[in-house]
Amino acid sequence: MKIRFGPAGIGGFKEAIKNLEYFSKQGIKAAEIPFTYHVWMNNEQARIIGEKAKKFDVSLSVHAHYWINLLSKEKRKQEASIDRILQCCERANYLKAKYVVFHCGFYENKTEEEAYEIVKEKIIEMQETITQKSWQLVLAPETTGKITQFGSLQELLKLMKETKCFLTIDFSHIEAREGRKNYEEIFKKIKEEKLKNLHCHFSGIEYTSKGEKRHTTTKEKDWRELLLMFKKYKLNASIINESPTPLEDSIKGIKIWKNLTKKK
Repeated sequence: MKIRFGPAGIGGFKEAIKNLEYFSKQGIKAAEIPFTYHVWMNNEQARIIGEKAKKFDVSLSVHAHYWINLLSKEKRKQEASIDRILQCCERANYLKAKYVVFHCGFYENKTEEEAYEIVKEKIIEMQETITQKSWQLVLAPETTGKITQFGSLQELLKLMKETKCFLTIDFSHIEAREGRKNYEEIFKKIKEEKLKNLHCHFSGIEYTSKGEKRHTTTKEKDWRELLLMFKKYKLNASIINESPTPLEDSIKGIKIWKNLTKKK
């Protein structure tokens, strides 16, 4: 079992170089670069950051724009969403980041089945471009925190099987979407799919009957509850923390994991 813990965010370009070394010294072995509002680095900067991350053994992933809706009624918005994801893929390739994470969009007036087929088509379309460009990365759509959004665990597991993409399991989003914690059910589904390596998000979460409201700091008891499941099911993972204090909470997770797995 190996779990890499890390924050969502590495700072700007100049800060990233220093932060990656600091991360490594703190036991941080993963980080997700947020392009959630815009792609803030060029390819050369991405290459330099990628080399530094490799030097310090920090596994990188990328989170694409928030402004993505593959299910929009407007074709131009669908195309713009694909362009944004592919722009993030190009940077991810230079970063040597394995996963490009994104939210697929909102159901709007579509049935779940109709939405699924559209997302599947768009994923395959983007994968064709990724193959043509010889980019070394994997699309990893994320479980979403609102019932109005495409992205239940079941939808993404099916998408993974039918398109060979991957998925990002956000445990907090699933809790907000379903209105309850269901770790045992989640891990049983993971086991059924014979997944051994996961890419995950985690934090505290505040939600209403409509789903996710905001991320909150990660309590020790929540870390422990989740990590006990990883230990039970013997899974490897990168766990990206998306709380308001992602670095501190990642270090908290590292300490708890060490205590859970230390030899007696």
